[in-house]
Amino acid sequence: MKKLLAIALFAAAHAAWAAQPLLTPAELGAQVGQANAPRVIDIRDPAAYGAQHIPGAISAPYGKWRGPADNPGALIDTAKLTELVQSLGLTPATHAVVVSTGADATDFGAAARVYWTLKLLGLKELSILNGGMKAWADAKLAQDAAVPQVARSSYQPQVDASLLATRESVRRNIELSNAALVDSRPEAFYQGKVRAPAAKLAGTLPGAQQLDFNQWFVPGTTTFVNQAAAQKIAAKVQRAQGQDLVAFCNTGHWAATDWFGLSEVAGLPGVKLYAGSMVDWTQSADVPPMANQPSRFEALAYDARQWWERKFK
Repeated sequence: MKKLLAIALFAAAHAAWAAQPLLTPAELGAQVGQANAPRVIDIRDPAAYGAQHIPGAISAPYGKWRGPADNPGALIDTAKLTELVQSLGLTPATHAVVVSTGADATDFGAAARVYWTLKLLGLKELSILNGGMKAWADAKLAQDAAVPQVARSSYQPQVDASLLATRESVRRNIELSNAALVDSRPEAFYQGKVRAPAAKLAGTLPGAQQLDFNQWFVPGTTTFVNQAAAQKIAAKVQRAQGQDLVAFCNTGHWAATDWFGLSEVAGLPGVKLYAGSMVDWTQSADVPPMANQPSRFEALAYDARQWWERKFK
């Protein structure tokens, strides 16, 4: 009986301690400066961080979490991610809060992608500051320019492959029709009318549904919606019972917002992120058939227009 009671008390304590995926500025502000305060990870550019940041925040610019220019969504080497996580002093016991600029809906994707990467590496106590630094500043909460010293951790990531979709796994999903593929991009990308600069082809994955990442924000703001609203958005996605759900975009940035909304806020199980997304997919030597592909004439006309705009804008 005593053992069962101890287990129940531990479970209750852990449930109360478990981090919420979104924190308001007021919720985070109440914890800053306290004992066992969250580790605030500021992913803005170094200049913005150096000017003013949340007291105690550590700088880890978004570029450090991204792949090369020709495939920016590609997951970087685990050894490099391990070095980054250890330099931030992160362990499974650390509550890490990711903070971006809060400038617009696209900016949220940076915070979501870093959150996803940390969770992929086995860290669970994670949050995003809802509204980013803009919301923090609007709330007139404290900022400073002091750079804190953080002790390195020795954490060795345990990659959670259940969160990651790859080119190979998506190929199998398409062949077997055993996953719901969700295109997080706006309509023009989904319909194949435009493409990302690093993508070799326009269009979308066969059978993909569209769930534009912009839907996840309170209209007219950069505030992510609450759980009830997120569940209504998530209900738009159709998938058979037991199927995985794979979010993708151009480079795994906008799709990180869909992944976060579907998995972390709406609470759907089995949600994966295709990190490299359409840039990675179209760089394959043998790209399988795609949906909503423009004709060869339309593709050539688009390329010519892009060249003209880059050369003479």
